Amino acid sequence: MNYPQENIKPYGSDSKKVEQVEHMFDNIAHAYDRLNHTLSLGIDRSWRKKAIAWLKPFHPKRIMDVATGTGDFAILACRQLQPDTLIGTDISEGMMNVGRDKVKKEGLSDKISFAKEDSSSFSFDDERFDAITIAFGIRNFEDLDKCLLEIYRVLEKEGHLVILELTTPDKFPMKQLFAIYSKVVIPVIGKLMSKDNSAYKYLPQTIKAFPQGEVMKGVISRAGFKEVNFKRLTFGICTLYTATK
Repeated sequence: MNYPQENIKPYGSDSKKVEQVEHMFDNIAHAYDRLNHTLSLGIDRSWRKKAIAWLKPFHPKRIMDVATGTGDFAILACRQLQPDTLIGTDISEGMMNVGRDKVKKEGLSDKISFAKEDSSSFSFDDERFDAITIAFGIRNFEDLDKCLLEIYRVLEKEGHLVILELTTPDKFPMKQLFAIYSKVVIPVIGKLMSKDNSAYKYLPQTIKAFPQGEVMKGVISRAGFKEVNFKRLTFGICTLYTATK
């Protein structure tokens, strides 16, 4: 199935979305963490903690953090969950290089590694991981169904999937306030801090176009997952999806 956000590209040219997304994140890697915390008013940290709290009772030992970016979620998950190994995967070496420096400073290089991987075609064997996490990256996938099938393949039976994604609130007044914030504030701050105007016009466009709530629950279920649930956080600005293989 083709989803609207799959046709939205950061730079609007004829090249593939995956190539443009890689270029975009390489371009903004230097400013990404500061921008993330600024644009979310720091609330993104509490969202990550909620996702990790859901995983904690299952004691995962082999975790993959997909679209790991600069490794914020990977570092927090490693600290909180104490896995044997955690692999952060991404298509942007620029973002992962920032992550590698952070992991080294945190003294976690023996636990956390990074690998350049396209989530539509992982190099890993079947059932390699017992938990997979994706924080604020799934809306950038070029083929959502294909990527979820790949995630299902490399997750072991009874393994767990956790997804955090930005969403659009559907109730007054947050719906109206978020519309103004995403159309005006995000692009302006993004341009000032990252020097890449296209990146932070692309962000709100993909949030609006991405499948949400019950629709996204159905997308995850069609990939084969069971016990699929979701919970809206902070008036619907973010949604936490959970599932089991």
